[in-house]
Amino acid sequence: MKPEARKRARERLDQRLAPLKPTDRFRAPPKGWVRAVRDALGMSGVQFARRLHVRPPSIAALEASEENETIQIKTLRRAAEALDCTLVYALVPNDSLEGAVHARARKIAFRELDRVAHTMKLEAQETPGTGMDERVEAYIRNNVRDRDIWDEP
Repeated sequence: MKPEARKRARERLDQRLAPLKPTDRFRAPPKGWVRAVRDALGMSGVQFARRLHVRPPSIAALEASEENETIQIKTLRRAAEALDCTLVYALVPNDSLEGAVHARARKIAFRELDRVAHTMKLEAQETPGTGMDERVEAYIRNNVRDRDIWDEP
């Protein structure tokens, strides 16, 4: 995928994911979503087991696996359907995808520009303090754009 196409894809995903922020609204209840919804519906574990076509002891294991964050998505989807719910699954960036790419590019640019500045200082060729932000953005435009910014940790 070309850089401009990736940028458009990031922007589209950022727009789709924006309504999901802030993510703390979606933090699971202490015993998990399955248990919270089941209890709110007034459905017993036995009734829920019948709807899932499993034995009643499996319900405690299912709810415990959600609480421990070890539940499989497939199992969670089946549980949601049995509760007449829809499983919503998304990875919501803490910032934005575009912001993450730009922050990573800035980190690389700062590191590279610091290296160059250090070498020039050692060789007594230090440049006067021109705007660092301008130099960083220029470095990103000219050097980072086509590079895979995720190669290094």
